[in-house]
Amino acid sequence: MTILLAGCGDLGTEAGLRFAALGHHVVGWRRSPAKLPPAIKGVAADLSTPKLPPVPADTSAVVIAVAADSPSEDDYRGAYLGGVTHVLDALERDGAKPQRVLFVSSTAVYGDAGGGWVDESTAPAPAGFSGRVLVEAEELLRSRLAGTGTTAVSLRLGGIYGPGRTRLIDQVRSGSAVVPEDVRYTNRIHRDDAAAAIVHLATMAAEPSPVYVGVDNDPADLGTVLRFLAAEVGLNEPPVGDAGPARGGNKRCRNDLLRSTGLSLTFPSFREGYRDIIAGNGVRHP
Repeated sequence: MTILLAGCGDLGTEAGLRFAALGHHVVGWRRSPAKLPPAIKGVAADLSTPKLPPVPADTSAVVIAVAADSPSEDDYRGAYLGGVTHVLDALERDGAKPQRVLFVSSTAVYGDAGGGWVDESTAPAPAGFSGRVLVEAEELLRSRLAGTGTTAVSLRLGGIYGPGRTRLIDQVRSGSAVVPEDVRYTNRIHRDDAAAAIVHLATMAAEPSPVYVGVDNDPADLGTVLRFLAAEVGLNEPPVGDAGPARGGNKRCRNDLLRSTGLSLTFPSFREGYRDIIAGNGVRHP
């Protein structure tokens, strides 16, 4: 297969290396292609503009994995809606008909569920512009690809952590971490498992579902996570207090559908994942 990675930052690069390890030809579009490892053929591209490079004629899967330049609504629209639009326009322009286009979305589309469970059957209810833009991008992808023979897949990832993504560890070490006074559920996935999910859904023989929730097996209470991290790095437990608004909303995301496809997580909970990071394993791709 030829795999086109439209957007090739840390997560896209890790997925690209895994595609290449399986023997696929991998092309990565990004603004700074020289930073990509040799296993990925880097091509200069700015997905926020309509002038994109030629799509390889034998492209069998496209992964759209973009990131906004800043947490503003304009930048989110430019990155996600603009990125999806311009990639699909490029496919049409070049007559490319991949089997699948996978869009990397977020569990932010669900907003806050008051600690309740959500999954692929839960209607999106975004609380802010980021979730709303992602819902629009998912709907745009599905509507544009309907009837074309190309399957649209949205992978809604929880908070990505991993090498170089150490926000909670840094808060614990700096003494700025605060355990919320109430139970506040959080959802995450290790970068490596997120990349494995992308590769699996893009290449599996079975026809994928339109949407998958990409999280680990343990939607853990934030206080439990912070206390665990403090113990792992040999510090006292963080104080309990006002932790501010819930980051990402208070909800528990189910990953049953993703796991039913045969994907096995290397880091099934925050415990295995954070221990691996604290041990210094892995690198964040530039």
